[in-house]
Amino acid sequence: MNIDIPEGKNAIEYVWGELVPGIGIAASEFSLAVYAHTTLGLREFEAARLRVAQINGCAFCLDWRTERDGQKVEEEFADAVTRWRTTAAFDDRTRLAAEYAERYVLDHHGIDDAFWDRMTGHYSRPEIVELSMSIGSWLAFGRLNRVLGLDTVCVLPGH
Repeated sequence: MNIDIPEGKNAIEYVWGELVPGIGIAASEFSLAVYAHTTLGLREFEAARLRVAQINGCAFCLDWRTERDGQKVEEEFADAVTRWRTTAAFDDRTRLAAEYAERYVLDHHGIDDAFWDRMTGHYSRPEIVELSMSIGSWLAFGRLNRVLGLDTVCVLPGH
């Protein structure tokens, strides 16, 4: 871990809540809001989230599976996300979610009109904004936890 944690303290609660309470608590609330208030389907949500996790290398994010109403994506889903271009396991929306996540994280300047034409053909404007905010959250907080070395001790509140 790259941040000294006092003995007996929960690393996540300490870093996110005690070290920078004005920022950390708000960031935590935003991170949790992405899960609590999403309108996106589970498969497209998880395709984007896992693609960001794969690129960030956040150990916790790679192991995490979002659950909704007792449902999670199948075990093979993460492997399909890696192969988002060619997998038969994805419909167009799920494939686009993985592609958008990858482009957002690795080459946001390269997101062109042709891509936006495909996105707007499958996603509404509110869904695109929601997906963009979600990807931004995963990118920022997954990298923060990875860079600070928190990703091996991360536990989301309420889980």
